[in-house]
Amino acid sequence: MSSSKLSIAISEDWVVVILGLAIIFLTLFGVVVPKPAFSWDTTDVLFGQILSANNLLAIGKQFLLVFIIALLGAFLLGKPLKPLFIVFPFIFVLTIFALILAGNSTVREYNLEAVIFSLGIGLLISNFFTLPTWFKEALSTELYVKIGLVLLGTTVIFGDILKAGALGLVQALVVVLSVWYFAFWLCKKLKIDEEMSMMLSSAVSICGVSAAIATSGAIKGDPKKLSYVVSLVLITAVPMMIFMPYIAEWMGLSQEVTGAWLGGSIDTTGAVVASGSLVGERALEISTIVKFSQNVLLGIAAFAISIYWTYSHSKSAEHAEKPTLKIIWERFPKFVIGFIFASLLFSFVISPEQVGNVKEELKSIQGLWFALAFTSIGLETNFKDLFVHNNKKPLYAFLIAQGFNIIVTLVIALLLFG
Repeated sequence: MSSSKLSIAISEDWVVVILGLAIIFLTLFGVVVPKPAFSWDTTDVLFGQILSANNLLAIGKQFLLVFIIALLGAFLLGKPLKPLFIVFPFIFVLTIFALILAGNSTVREYNLEAVIFSLGIGLLISNFFTLPTWFKEALSTELYVKIGLVLLGTTVIFGDILKAGALGLVQALVVVLSVWYFAFWLCKKLKIDEEMSMMLSSAVSICGVSAAIATSGAIKGDPKKLSYVVSLVLITAVPMMIFMPYIAEWMGLSQEVTGAWLGGSIDTTGAVVASGSLVGERALEISTIVKFSQNVLLGIAAFAISIYWTYSHSKSAEHAEKPTLKIIWERFPKFVIGFIFASLLFSFVISPEQVGNVKEELKSIQGLWFALAFTSIGLETNFKDLFVHNNKKPLYAFLIAQGFNIIVTLVIALLLFG
């Protein structure tokens, strides 16, 4: 297999670390890439603000940043640059369309994230039009996902654990550990493959979409399986977000218990905030604290999953002999180092004021990388691969694990906050 000297010298994971940290340090050193607005409720706001010259300029600046990073990534990996000049602007335009759709107030009420629209748009195009091979080869899904994950590290602030207080952290730890192990055990009983089991268990127990993406990155998972899990997370979050506050009221739960229950069991942060605000201010506060604690645990979980996956698969690859540290290091997903470095940097080195100054900007760029990745997944996926599952076991496992999650979290919330 031919490869350039650069691609031998620098693996994709190290390229991701270099590019992800380059974006972070550029932002910290004052290179301002403004956050575009995508939220709108009427056509007047859509045309007057979202599609205004100033907002389009902000979108253009984001495009320049991600396009240069994508070109650098292709160059460092020894991939051809020419196709990217056509492919990347195309997927960027589709992704911006998805972000605008997701920014609609009605869509936001149901907490349908941009990644689901990115995936849907990509799927529609790839299934109704035949894309040339050179086009599909220019898509760099894993690169985009992993750059987004390094940037995600900047949102995992260890200080949030201290703010959450002992109860919030205890609840997050107990829920994440018990639900993850139950989900993984259930998947094994149902004979679901280990890759899908890992992604599904992390999504149900930790923080939904971000956890599924981080786990997929850590185990070099199949993007089609990741898309399936993400779809399950976002679809089940909607009824939970709407009905759980009413069930809590019917059960006569206090705002504190309700908040802890919502924060620990609903998978996406947006849905937690939406459902918490339906109950009241105290419920919103507690639900956000518990969810933040789970989000912070994502970094630890991603690291632990990376170690486990690297060790167990090195072992099977070495005919059940004990793998050496060298083999484990070679197989370890290096982007996790970038994720943890970014988290430690923003938690302990950079001042809270500076974190506050760049937080929204970096979160916007991180969300854009994830959306670009899901547009790419859609463009290289067949509908049948994603939705026509003759094997319904992952769906059953997800729903049973989610039911277990709801019950366990309620019991723990009653014990800790009741």
